[in-house]
Order: sequence, then structure tokens, then C-alpha cells
Amino acid sequence: MTEPQGLGEMRDLLGRHGLTPQKALGQHFLSDPNIVRRIVRLSEVDESSNVLEIGAGTGTLTRGLAGTGARVVAFEIDHKLAPLLEESVGDLDNVEVRMEDAASLDPGELVGEWTVVANLPYHVGTPLLLDLLRHAPTVRRFIVMVQREVADRFTAKPGNKQYGLPTVVVDLHADARFGFAVPPQVFFPPPQVGSAVVMIERKHRVSPLAEAAIELAAAGFSQRRKMLRSSLKAALADPVAVCERAGIEPTLRAEALAAADWLVLAEVAA
Repeated sequence: MTEPQGLGEMRDLLGRHGLTPQKALGQHFLSDPNIVRRIVRLSEVDESSNVLEIGAGTGTLTRGLAGTGARVVAFEIDHKLAPLLEESVGDLDNVEVRMEDAASLDPGELVGEWTVVANLPYHVGTPLLLDLLRHAPTVRRFIVMVQREVADRFTAKPGNKQYGLPTVVVDLHADARFGFAVPPQVFFPPPQVGSAVVMIERKHRVSPLAEAAIELAAAGFSQRRKMLRSSLKAALADPVAVCERAGIEPTLRAEALAAADWLVLAEVAA
């Protein structure tokens, strides 16, 4: 069966297995089949695709993705959900469920091109996605549900209060677009904040200076209220000289610099 679960079926599944969503694991299960179908459509995956799902939960998105014919590898850290997932998706030949932390995934395992499609757990979603962007080049696309605040960070522009280090990491590796907003009431249980779907497409070429640029940006944003001439002292012996050689005013703050500016600084500092 590859139809997404509605709230009634989800409650029944959880009840039969004596389970309730775990707040400590950031579990808010998507319970609206129409939202699941919309995410699957946006993913544009088909029988030729490899899909990585992070946080399988009750298997509703897993089932929707499996219905496209794609190969789906779904990670779930909560071992208590194993028997529920066996009931929910165990009969699907194109689905492999791994009851382990997706953060332990070796990027070398991802042979060929992959797409991440996930309702990311709130408490680990951002670092996990950024790690995959930085270290798993075979993941070419991400269609992910995140907190609305996180979605705004991923798609922010320089000078915006949401603009920060996560934005720079995303911009150095990919192009991010806001998909659509998702209200709390389509989750079980409803979270306290809104969510959104973001689409991230990896660039064809990532600068070899990306990691150096991230190191500089991390220093700059660690003291985001300070000017570059002060905030970059942790990373550069003479921040003023480096900024001037890069054509960047040292009295600017980190939030004023686009990803391309951090690359120029990294090149000058190399």
C-alpha cells in the first residue's frame, strides 16, 4: 500500500503499537495526505531515482515516495517505531528502512545521484542538512520540511535579520527556494510553530574554497554585531588588510556579505 496516512490511520497505528510521539526526538508526524502528495510532486522523483528520507516516522511520506517507483532508503532513529514501520511499509520492495541515526551515514555509501525528501526532525534538521550539503556531493536535490524560521534562514538575503551562517553554507553549495508554508494543525501532535517546505538544488560546481569561506563566515557570525575588523580576528591575523585587499569595507558586519564575498575573502587570505 502506497497511499499516505490520514490522522485516523496514524492514530490507529500508533495505538496498536502502544506508541505516542516523543517530544525529546522532535516527533511531529505529518498527518495530512494532501501535503504528503504535494511534497512528492515537488520532489519530481520517479522509478529511476534514489531517495533518502530522514525521519521515517510512521511511514506516511515513505509510502508516498514509494508510490513513484523510486528506490527509497528511509532512516529512523526511534527503534520503538520498528514494528510499526514493518506494518506500514514492510511489504514495499523498493523501500529499505534503516533503524539508525542518519547522522551516522557515510556519504561514500550514496553512489549515483540522490534526492533527500524529508519531514526533518526539528531538533536535528538544520545541522544534518548542512552536513549533507558540505560532505555528500551525490545528493543533488533536497525537498525538506523544516520549521518556518529555518526555511526563512535558508532563503534569506544579505542584510536580512534571518541571514546567517546556515544561509552562507547553503548559498555556497546550492540554490534554495521557498516552496510553501505548512500550518501546525496538519501534524500529530501539532507543533508550537509553523513549518515550510524548502527546495534546494546543488550547484553544478562548488568552489574549492567553500570550506575556507565557511570558516571565515563562522568567525564573522559568531560576533555578528561586531564589524569585520573585530569579528574576523579569530580567523585572520590582520582582518583589515585582508578585507581591503578583497575590496570589502572592514567596517561592515558579517550579515552584509553575500556568499561570493566570503569566497573572495577566503581567496585573499589563502
